[in-house]
Amino acid sequence: MGRVLTFFDPLVRLLLVAIFAASVLPVSGQGAVIARSVSDVAIFLLFLLNGLRLPRAEIWRGMRNARVLVPLILWVFAVMGLAGWGVSEIAEGILPASIALGFIFLGVLPSTVQSATAYTSIAGGNVANSVVAAAVLNILGVFITAPIMAFVANSGTPGVDLSGLQRIGMILLLPFVIGQALQSRLGALVQDNRTMIGWMDRIAIAIAVYAAFSSAVVQGLWSLLDASGWALMLGLVIALLAFAFVGAWMVSGVLGLPREDRISFLFAGAQKSIAMGAPLAAVLFPPAVAGLVLLPVLIYHLLQLVISAPLASRFTPPQ
Repeated sequence: MGRVLTFFDPLVRLLLVAIFAASVLPVSGQGAVIARSVSDVAIFLLFLLNGLRLPRAEIWRGMRNARVLVPLILWVFAVMGLAGWGVSEIAEGILPASIALGFIFLGVLPSTVQSATAYTSIAGGNVANSVVAAAVLNILGVFITAPIMAFVANSGTPGVDLSGLQRIGMILLLPFVIGQALQSRLGALVQDNRTMIGWMDRIAIAIAVYAAFSSAVVQGLWSLLDASGWALMLGLVIALLAFAFVGAWMVSGVLGLPREDRISFLFAGAQKSIAMGAPLAAVLFPPAVAGLVLLPVLIYHLLQLVISAPLASRFTPPQ
């Protein structure tokens, strides 16, 4: 057990604290309104910092690497999106509708940035490709994930707040654009204080999770599922996780990519970002729905770290 716990990064520990706090001390009424406002400010700051620290040159260079990037985009958003929809069809009618919707949301989320890059480095993969690909995927995620979820809402699935698309522009896109515009002036300040900025990122994500889970707890989150329901949800997450890792590795082989690029494709293609998922859920879904939608994402995020650490070590080239 201690070995598994070493895989928990500071973000995972903060998320567990946020979930525990929301379970014990959920906010409701006016407190929930205040909590969501604080969450919105934290998310705005998170995307402002992302805009400040992501060099435009890296974005353009990554977008020119079509041999890796185009298949990766199709895998992350199209194939994994269809896989998430398939899992949601299994869950529908057995699990609450918002949790079933969460599997679709999980499927169309972009990749992680930090952990995908870290594990690619440990495994001896192409770190530059991983950094650029994950960054581009996260930018595209704002434009792809939200419209897909809006389409799902129009097709009859309950839960998506279509007015959230406007909030996407104001709370996610606007601060990112501002950050890019101010990068030449403030970018160095962000780079010089990476430790502090990293903690600000994690705290912003934890605040978004706390606000979402508070609303879900008030709505009766922990009484919605019995033991068999939790077991089914965990099993479906594990199935989706296995499909993501095995499928990403096989696709990279079919593409004929060199080993280093296959490793970067594996981790960027199989991992899903709670750093993007929590803010998107908080902005796109009503408060009572967001916490339930995030459940599959949080479980997937934890399990992907547990799997990625030994997997990366196995790929590590001999010294």
